[in-house]
This record gives sequence, C-alpha cells and structure tokens, in this order.
Amino acid sequence: MKILFLHGWQSRPGGLKPSYLLSRGHEVINPLLDDDDFEAAVDTAQSALEIHRPQVIVGSSRGGAVAMALNSHRIPLVLLCPAWRLWGTADRVKTGTLILHSPADEVIPFTDSRYLVDNSRPAVVTLITVGSDHRLADPDSLQTMLRACENHGTP
Repeated sequence: MKILFLHGWQSRPGGLKPSYLLSRGHEVINPLLDDDDFEAAVDTAQSALEIHRPQVIVGSSRGGAVAMALNSHRIPLVLLCPAWRLWGTADRVKTGTLILHSPADEVIPFTDSRYLVDNSRPAVVTLITVGSDHRLADPDSLQTMLRACENHGTP
C-alpha cells in the first residue's frame, strides 16, 4: 500500500513512524515539510499527493493539520494527535477520518481531538484512544497506526 506520511513540526522524514510502516512492507512517501511556512508545507504535501496518489494519508501532529488542509478527495486520513488548533484554518474533517490520540498527550490536548470529532458532524469520524504521550511511539500505538492504515487504505 502507498502511504503519504506527513511529519510533525521540527521532525524530519524517515522518523520512527514512517520507518515502522516501511518495515511492514508499505511504500511510504515522506516529504520534508517546511517548519516555518504552513502554506509551503501544504503545497509540498499537495504536490506529493498528486504525484504519488497514495491510498492513505497519515498526518502526525502538525502534519495532521497539513493533512486537514489538503484537497485529498476520497483518500482516507489517519491523524495522529493532530495539531489543528495551532496551524491552518480547518476545524472539520471528512467522513472516514481516524484520529489516534493519547489522553496523556502533553503537547496537544486530547480535548482538541474530541472537539474535532464533534465539530465534524454529520461526518463519521472515529477517535481511538492509544498511547501514553504525544509521540505515539510505543508498540501498541505503532500497531494501531498500522491497522488504521491497512483497514482504510483498501477500496
């Protein structure tokens, strides 16, 4: 499966989560997103989406806000602790979006994801509670992210 992975603020391509997906046999497109210019980050991600045509888009933290700003059509979104209140202007997501977030997140409040789910109605959005911090780097969180991609990436 082809996955577009959008990293968080001050992160770089090739981190733990995209490497985990790659190690499980998936093709991962992981562009370097501009940390200082949100619109430039969105443009980079939109270009990668149009060139590579992924089956799933994963956005981690600020990458989640970037994912929400994309013209992603029917491509499913998997958002990891999305930092939508800090960047961009989107405050809703489309039907089928999965959000993974830890109630113990010390960077992005869990309540932000609850609000996003409620504010996106009537869209059907699923919030999955997982992990013990913002990174979602523990084995259970990584496995949950993998399942979310695999279950939503097939038509």
